[in-house]
Amino acid sequence: MTHTSVKTVGAGLSAALLLLAGATPAARADTAPEPGNWLMLGVSHGDAPAGAEDGTLLRCDPPGGGHPHAEEACAQLSAADGRITALPAQDALCPMIYAPVTAHAEGMWRDRPVTWKETFPNACALRARTGALFALDGT
Repeated sequence: MTHTSVKTVGAGLSAALLLLAGATPAARADTAPEPGNWLMLGVSHGDAPAGAEDGTLLRCDPPGGGHPHAEEACAQLSAADGRITALPAQDALCPMIYAPVTAHAEGMWRDRPVTWKETFPNACALRARTGALFALDGT
């Protein structure tokens, strides 16, 4: 009786492994990084968790992907070698209103994975710190 139970578990496990093995190539194809320089960008407002709102794709070879300021954003990223923290801060007079925004980026830059997230006191401070990169509203 024990032997039959083990066979049933083994058969179920074998079937599960076969299904998993069959699904693995498709899963890898869907999650494989795309070639070139690209970032998925998003901004979450208030208490919404980062990534809760829709994102925008920025492609930089050639500039495009749905970003409203793709050429300018790609030029700024190229000058900073793809490092968002190295983008030069711009002079701006921002109101002292606390309306937090969290910016996040994930993607590839020159075959290096990029993962970045930072919270700013308001959208003006975000724009002053990241330039055109997170100007996703078209302004």
